[in-house]
Amino acid sequence: MNILFLCVGNSARSQIAEGLAKEMFSKKFNIESAGSRSSGFVHSGAIKTMNEIGIDISSQTS
Repeated sequence: MNILFLCVGNSARSQIAEGLAKEMFSKKFNIESAGSRSSGFVHSGAIKTMNEIGIDISSQTS
């Protein structure tokens, strides 16, 4: 099964959702994120926030 998180820029909200879902369900689902106007980068604040809870999303792409 596939799960897609979609937002406008795909730099923060959908990246955080993707990271959380991968942490929780990666063995059961194919999880991706996308943006309708993709920014081309993952926001540093999103990376920092996720690092604070032990999840590394720095290798995710927008």
